[in-house]
Amino acid sequence: QVQVVESGGGLVQAGGSLRLSCAASGRTFRTDAMGWFRQAPGKEREFVGASAWTGGGTYYADSVKGRFTISRDNAKNTVYLQMNSLKPEDTAVYYCAVRGLRHGSLFESDYDYWGQGTQVTVFS
Repeated sequence: QVQVVESGGGLVQAGGSLRLSCAASGRTFRTDAMGWFRQAPGKEREFVGASAWTGGGTYYADSVKGRFTISRDNAKNTVYLQMNSLKPEDTAVYYCAVRGLRHGSLFESDYDYWGQGTQVTVFS
């Protein structure tokens, strides 16, 4: 059974940094893409970034481009979301999702497995 677990959320002052981790287990993920999404209070879940698991491209929402970076450790089946220069508007529950195809997607419905989410709160 595939499991996806996020960690690393917390409370941080504006301008600070956090690194989220997403650990996937249950099978190999060499050819799977991974996406990060977030949902702020009272808002719909939105795309943050996506990356192919091995090789391929990485891309980001305009709102986080230049501040957030996705990286991965294939040996650990773990993907990271490094978040720098955080703003209060980045406050949300962040979700990791795995897609059973090589390339990522902006659309939630394209992902097969989801984590439970981790809370990120940025205060000014």
